[in-house]
Amino acid sequence: MKFSASAIIQGACLLFVITFATAVNAQNGGEPSDQTSQPSQWSPATSAGQATAGQQAAQPGQTSQDNKDHQNGEGTSKDRLFYTLPNFLTLENAGQVPALTAKQKFKIVARSSFDYVEYPWYAALAGISQAENSEAGYGQGAEGYAKRYGAAFADGTIENFLTSAVLPSILREDPRFFQSGKGGFWHRTGYAVSRIFITRTDSGGSQFNFSEIVGSAMAAGISTYSYHPHADQTLSNTASVWGTQVGYDAITIVVKEFWPDIRRKIHKDKVQQQP
Repeated sequence: MKFSASAIIQGACLLFVITFATAVNAQNGGEPSDQTSQPSQWSPATSAGQATAGQQAAQPGQTSQDNKDHQNGEGTSKDRLFYTLPNFLTLENAGQVPALTAKQKFKIVARSSFDYVEYPWYAALAGISQAENSEAGYGQGAEGYAKRYGAAFADGTIENFLTSAVLPSILREDPRFFQSGKGGFWHRTGYAVSRIFITRTDSGGSQFNFSEIVGSAMAAGISTYSYHPHADQTLSNTASVWGTQVGYDAITIVVKEFWPDIRRKIHKDKVQQQP
């Protein structure tokens, strides 16, 4: 299978995160990098707003300033991956947070999907796709580029809404990712990848992540059979797109797990360099 532009870019991001996170984790001795929070175990008996198992719960008066700077007080985040890409559904060191309403789920997904960064992001992906002549049915030139840009934007938006808003609202699943921040590199990586298959419910329980697995499959089917080139409208291609999308999401979640550590490390280094 030929690797797409987004696969190469996300793979490069993952490689960077693995290298940096390993160094940070080794420096911290495998302990949580934010020592201002106390670890807390989650169980179905706890309230609906508490963090998942292994989650660090911030106690009153103990939340770090860095954590405060990246939470918006509405159960979502204002953080950005690498200071650029929207990361609004990731919570770090989350204590008791309320379940999101259906309206909130749609609002935050719309905010992420139509963020100002998304437009140049998809423009870059479309440009690389054009250079590779992927999905040749789109052709070349300005028309071919416009089709690739529209398809890339539509693919991402449809998948975002189905996996993080539509199905989570219907199935009452929580679309947020609760960062673990506890344990060694491989433990945290395993936790992050497991979130593809296990999710938190609005009532505080845990269940199979239907929103991610079924939602990404629905998105792959809708996009493949509606506006992609006719030659690519096959069941095998749809399955390939589905599997690739789930793989992308797994990579992204791993990046989300370690990004707060990297961000704090960068911030700490900048503070130390100030006179």
